[in-house]
Amino acid sequence: MERWKGILLIIVGSMMWGATGPMMEWVLNNSNLSISYFLTIRLIAAGICILVFLKLQRKQIFAIWKETIWLKQLLIFGVFGMLGVQYTFVAAIEESNASIATLLQFLGPIYIILFVSWKNKMYPPKYQIIGIIGTLVGLFLLLTNAKLDQLLISNEALIWGLAVGVTFSIYTVYPARLMKEWGVLVVVGWGMLIGGVTLAIISGSWRSNEWDQLVHYPINIMVLCIIIVGTIAFVLFLSSMKYITAVETSILSSVEPLTAMIISVIWFGQILGAWQYIGVIVMLLFVTWLTVAGEIKWEFKRRK
Repeated sequence: MERWKGILLIIVGSMMWGATGPMMEWVLNNSNLSISYFLTIRLIAAGICILVFLKLQRKQIFAIWKETIWLKQLLIFGVFGMLGVQYTFVAAIEESNASIATLLQFLGPIYIILFVSWKNKMYPPKYQIIGIIGTLVGLFLLLTNAKLDQLLISNEALIWGLAVGVTFSIYTVYPARLMKEWGVLVVVGWGMLIGGVTLAIISGSWRSNEWDQLVHYPINIMVLCIIIVGTIAFVLFLSSMKYITAVETSILSSVEPLTAMIISVIWFGQILGAWQYIGVIVMLLFVTWLTVAGEIKWEFKRRK
């Protein structure tokens, strides 16, 4: 029963997060809101809502601030994990589109593999090398439509897209111990609030002249929907990891880019080239392969 609960959580969470991509693309295209201002509002509002909800349930939301070792990890997650993945993702959307940005975040496993290999001063095993090569082939097809002399996105979009993969890997892996100790909602709520306040301080959002944008319909409704849907998606995605394996998470989270692509086609009329669709399939297959092969190898060693 708990396994099916995890499957439901990851599917719904991935679909909701995939849907927020086109929604954010629409806001950026139809308003004068900057990335910094938009994310400051989103993160602070969502973080406060989660923490107030927990407080009403009589949860000890401030206890984590009394533990220095955990507080340090929380601050790192809030700035480099939560704010990092949010900012790079929205910047990638602004420079390209929601479909491309969502797919590029799936490069996260490659960064994790490379980091672990560098840390251990050893080459990745063969199955990981195969997975990396296959994923990069799919990425090449996605970004060029199999034409060697053209790149279908700007250099800025490519840089932000690659950064999404890095921050998504930090966001996924780093808070595991934190969430096990303090719970998903406490960590996500404080992570969002810390990320939002940090961005506000850096960008000076409180002095922005963009506040009047939020009184205009339907901009205000769409921003509210993004905050609600995106926050629920974050919680569902991270909560699912308690009930299902890494293999199932990898496979089922593929719903996310597919959701973003379907909505973008229907809403914006965005059509990819034939080789780009093949690239999408190849990327998702080999990203899944990285996880599946690793899980099988680990299980074999455990039984042996």
